[in-house]
Amino acid sequence: MEFPPSPILGKKTRRHENDWLTVLAMLMIFSYHCARFFNFSDWHVKNTQLDGGMSLYVAVVEQWIMPLFFILSGISSYYSLTDRQGRGYIGNRVRRLVIPLIFGVFVILAPIQVWIERVSHGQYEGGFLSFYPHYFEGFYAFGGNFAWMGLHLWYLEMLFVFTLLTFPLFIFLKRERIRQKISGAAGFFAKPGAIFLMVVPLFIVEWLVTLQPDGIGMHAFGGWSPASYLVFLITGFILAIDPRYTDAMVWQRDVTLILGILTTGLMFFFRPDISSLGKFWAYSLSMLVRSLNSWFWLMTILGLGSKYLNFNNGFLKYARVAVLPFYILHQTIIVTIGFYIRSWNMNVLAKYFILAGLSFVSIMAIYDLLVKRIKILRFLFGMKVKA
Repeated sequence: MEFPPSPILGKKTRRHENDWLTVLAMLMIFSYHCARFFNFSDWHVKNTQLDGGMSLYVAVVEQWIMPLFFILSGISSYYSLTDRQGRGYIGNRVRRLVIPLIFGVFVILAPIQVWIERVSHGQYEGGFLSFYPHYFEGFYAFGGNFAWMGLHLWYLEMLFVFTLLTFPLFIFLKRERIRQKISGAAGFFAKPGAIFLMVVPLFIVEWLVTLQPDGIGMHAFGGWSPASYLVFLITGFILAIDPRYTDAMVWQRDVTLILGILTTGLMFFFRPDISSLGKFWAYSLSMLVRSLNSWFWLMTILGLGSKYLNFNNGFLKYARVAVLPFYILHQTIIVTIGFYIRSWNMNVLAKYFILAGLSFVSIMAIYDLLVKRIKILRFLFGMKVKA
């Protein structure tokens, strides 16, 4: 997906369900990052009181939320290549992905998060303006400060790299002869339970890359490895080629929902931990449960979306334009507000809703009053600039 653009089928038909899923997934990402303020793992800034319930929520959502974005990106890539030639396709990605990434990395969005992290972790004393020159000293995650991956904007960076890598493949897959073969395979995957087999590439990749947890198997980006995200992206592209793939998800959505819930429980018994590598079958089973759990949730979400969300209204028209600026702004706002309320002595759940409420209002105010009204900001946030 040209994040987070809505896929376009030709010029007359719009896949409204994918617009809705993009908007709803963005709200879930917002909720997820608010919860990161309270869970047990480290983050840019943490509440003084951490919570097991928030940790559970983060762990469950991580299983499917970023995979969903990459699936939707793959679907969008198919329709975008239908509507654009190669140069327009890449150029659109530059406008939607690269420009906001550069702005976020160099100007204020990533720098202010790194400053808050250094202050809240006792690694720096002083204000943001005095810290900013130090922001360019060394690379973040390698002992320095410069957030080369954009922190939460890593999705933009990774998706653009994937755009360049997959462009020849996607052009190949759109050839009439290849599309006919993929459509022919859709007849098999439309059979009961057959679409579950589409998890096999993900399972193989996760099995292999997790053997290198400090390299290609690093799960620091939203809970999955870059190689796995590439699998999700390509899978989304293939799903868009023939509607029978989505139809199979629609009529099996109740089954996949139940299986998603069951495998979520199983994950607490078969944790995807490389420490089980000495036991080949235990390791393999943990990877299989993890992969199946994500795929079952994705099938459920795509099935429900196709069944109930193929409609348009005024809210969606507004939200599908606002969703990219919302994404770019959201984590910086959450981290900033969290920094100033972290020591408040109050119930975790109450503070969560205060953090979420204040952050949401702030993001929408910045978007509505500034970003969408000022041409240079529209450009920097990946929006179309009105003449």
